[in-house]
Amino acid sequence: MRRPKGFSLIELLIVVAIILIIAAIAIPNLIRARMSANDAAAAGSEHVIIASETGYDVAYPTIGYATMAQLGGVAPCTPTTSANCLIDNSLALATTGANAKAGYVFNVYPVAATATTPPTYYTTAAPFGSTTGSKSFCAADDGVLRYSTSTVAVTSYASCIALTAQ
Repeated sequence: MRRPKGFSLIELLIVVAIILIIAAIAIPNLIRARMSANDAAAAGSEHVIIASETGYDVAYPTIGYATMAQLGGVAPCTPTTSANCLIDNSLALATTGANAKAGYVFNVYPVAATATTPPTYYTTAAPFGSTTGSKSFCAADDGVLRYSTSTVAVTSYASCIALTAQ
């Protein structure tokens, strides 16, 4: 008696079911790993912004702190007060979801000096989507990176200072 060649339908269904089970286990782990990598990249970008704000303030002490656009610049870049070339332009433009960098949206909020307070700033990094990051970051003019496990962006200098230091 001759045995048919190939696999039966049941055997193929069992193989597909096993592959789906393995995928169901692996995909959430891959998403968490990607979110963790995005969190680390956002923290690194925040450090770059902090250093750039310090450099801008030293270069232009009468102006105060810069906005994201003032820190960036299109290559080839010649430093000016409006485009200082201190950060990569892809980071400088990452202020909206359409331009998010590593799943995060970045902003800098310079706070002008008053008669009783010197100029300050705070910077924020918030995940653009629910699967792009697990933390929100901020930093202020003290140079300390802070974070929150809430993915909602920080909205004020005081709320940034109140967060946990990284």
